[in-house]
Amino acid sequence: MSQDANPENIQKILSHLPLFQALSPQQLAQIALGVRELRLSKGDVLFRRGDPTLGLHVVVFGQVKLAISSAQGNEKVVEIIGPRQSFGEAVMFLERPYPVTAEALVDTLLLHVARENVNDLLTADPSFSRAMLAGLSFRLHSLIQDVESYSMRSSTQRVVGYLLQLCPEDPEAKVELVLPTSKLVIASRLNLTPETLSRVLHDLSRNQLIEVDGRTIRIPSVRRLREFDV
Repeated sequence: MSQDANPENIQKILSHLPLFQALSPQQLAQIALGVRELRLSKGDVLFRRGDPTLGLHVVVFGQVKLAISSAQGNEKVVEIIGPRQSFGEAVMFLERPYPVTAEALVDTLLLHVARENVNDLLTADPSFSRAMLAGLSFRLHSLIQDVESYSMRSSTQRVVGYLLQLCPEDPEAKVELVLPTSKLVIASRLNLTPETLSRVLHDLSRNQLIEVDGRTIRIPSVRRLREFDV
């Protein structure tokens, strides 16, 4: 799963990731020396809840599911991490174990940046500190939005909001999109049962707001979906 990678290749990858874009070539070269490349197949577990935190991870391509499982085997998907996104920063700074389990939803390439390398960069480069703070602030904002969604929005509003996130900004667009993961995972992410998600998709289809074909969703009018009275 883990392998040593060419530092020059790592440096090129890092230079295109938002967290590291402000670094100089010298800083990128320095941090690349301490980065490990991790390749996961679909279903591979990167770490489990309670494992020690040794650094942060960045997704180059693929998807990673962060989830919590109960003693009864029920799973709650906390977040789905996609390309160019990082995770593990907060618990890394706290030096606490991971509070979630991370599993690859598809074949995935990750970069693991050791805690020592991150601390060195934070000390040396204020721009990296700002980028790290921005990432953590965005994660906090997303968490607050999740709490608001679960407590104040209907199941239909959650599904419509999720679909709109996958659509282009153009309200006149006709969209055909493929759901990035299974409906089971999406339902858990939206704090819905799979049956409720299926019912909402059926209702939206009955109202001619979407067409469902497996994981393919066709949206004849983004504007109509956005204006749908829920």
